[in-house]
Amino acid sequence: MGVNNRLGLWILTALVVGNMVGSGIFMLPRSLAESSSPAGVMAAWAVTGFGVLMIALVFGNLAIRKPELSGGPQIYAKELFKEGSKASLLSGFMSSWGYWIGNFAGNVAVITTFASYLSTFFPILTSQAELFTAGTFTLKVGNALTFAVCSILLWGTHFIILKGLENAGKLNFAATATKVLGFFLFIVIGLLAFEKGNMLPFAAPRLDDTGHSISLFGQVNHAAVSTLWAFIGVESAVVFASRAKRKIDVKRATMLGLFISLAIYIGISTLVMGMLSPDALIKSDKPLIDAMENVLGPVGGKLIAGLGLVSLAGSTIGWVMLSSEVPYQAAKQGLFMPAFAKLNKNGLPVFSLIITNVLAQLFIFSTISNSISAAFEFIIYIATLSYLVPYFISSVFQLKLTITGETYSTNKSRMIDGVIAVIATLYSAWVIIAGTADVKTFTFGMILLASGILFYKLLPKPGSLPGYADEKRTA
Repeated sequence: MGVNNRLGLWILTALVVGNMVGSGIFMLPRSLAESSSPAGVMAAWAVTGFGVLMIALVFGNLAIRKPELSGGPQIYAKELFKEGSKASLLSGFMSSWGYWIGNFAGNVAVITTFASYLSTFFPILTSQAELFTAGTFTLKVGNALTFAVCSILLWGTHFIILKGLENAGKLNFAATATKVLGFFLFIVIGLLAFEKGNMLPFAAPRLDDTGHSISLFGQVNHAAVSTLWAFIGVESAVVFASRAKRKIDVKRATMLGLFISLAIYIGISTLVMGMLSPDALIKSDKPLIDAMENVLGPVGGKLIAGLGLVSLAGSTIGWVMLSSEVPYQAAKQGLFMPAFAKLNKNGLPVFSLIITNVLAQLFIFSTISNSISAAFEFIIYIATLSYLVPYFISSVFQLKLTITGETYSTNKSRMIDGVIAVIATLYSAWVIIAGTADVKTFTFGMILLASGILFYKLLPKPGSLPGYADEKRTA
């Protein structure tokens, strides 16, 4: 692999922060306010932050103890079974398939949020004027333009990445640095404009679809999947472990990125609740812009919108890089279709990049018939649940290592890592149960996951890996 594609600590950290602090920071305050009281939201952040910290420690430990298993948390699935067995191959493939779906679906959530914030400058993107009608379907001007903007951002990013991974990483770093500074400025302004009355009553009841009151625990339970979405991407450095300049940088970037992102999320989520009334927040498609406009007027809203566009453009680069890297790394280990292991002259997985973005384009079609906020909420639920299985598997694999003692020379580190693995496993299982309570979401997610079975026969047979795993380059 060329020097041009090696990633250092700060670029890896920027990938973690850039991918975590993407669409969630801009849209989640509204989603959370709708389902939970301020007390429920803050409790959900606390529980999720602790749970993800345990998962991040698992990722960091595995990156150091099992450096040969690079490419993302889904790779660990095959290690739970006998090497070379059908169970090992099937579990590795299905986990990779689900994780891949989560990645490109997550990318679409970032892209659709970009279009939402661009509408601040171009209101025509929200126009309800009818463009044409075919039967029961009516295409509106705003939806058509949103679809065009999303498609241009996706494929524009595609061609930027084809020019070289390190250059794309530097653009992502610049965008990440800009948004981190901007968000901390937002926090300072929010502290000055915070109104305690907007968060009262602090533990206000929420009602379900049948009109029954939801308890505080129920609110936290419901918000768990949404708050976890904010931390999706914490494993970004792990996915690029094979491209890191130093293996220790993978763990450092993961932890550093998590703490930076956690500070931004909790700070902004709490402050927005104090800057907007509950009703205004629930009705907002652009809560950060509305909060800043409420304080500084239209100029403030446009500043946040501009910051959002830079942030989301950078996140799109990071997510597209991540999405194409996942099946490439899986294919190198015999867990995905061999064609995904092909590299171009710049050492980039060109086939994986094309197929990933074609599938992301299909998800972008959801913007044609839905509002951006509706499309966002649907996509993040599917994406988050797709991620949870690999997270759960990673925690179980760490637990397996501590039980067998593999890679451990001292009982103290083995015991500490064992406790971390147990907590991470329980947390992942809890969010999976909470997220699959909705039958519609669970059914659609299972259909997407099960669709991988159609391609399972295309995998190479165990033992034939060397024939395609070499990093062959195509023109």
